[in-house]
Amino acid sequence: MSQTAILTFCLILVAVSWTNGMPLSRTVRCTCIKIHNKPINPRLLEKLEIIPANQLCPLEIIATMKKNGEKRCLNPESKAIKNLLKAARKQRSKRSQTQREAQSPQ
Repeated sequence: MSQTAILTFCLILVAVSWTNGMPLSRTVRCTCIKIHNKPINPRLLEKLEIIPANQLCPLEIIATMKKNGEKRCLNPESKAIKNLLKAARKQRSKRSQTQREAQSPQ
């Protein structure tokens, strides 16, 4: 076998070994480290963010508070948080229905 063929084979082998072991992103981290289990009054919420589960992190629910902009990670298994999510979905569907009715020609 020629030296060129051996060198080419080695370069391909090295390239394949690098690509298999590299993570897609080096900055992938779970957002929530500490989880709050206390119920939150929906009136105090500015924003509710839901980050779906992936291979590295479980489902994450992040509440941003109106008063001080504080972000709190909520326990997605908590009954109070499940009720909060249900209420938020209901409110959002009501809002979108109202917007559709306002935009439809009469």
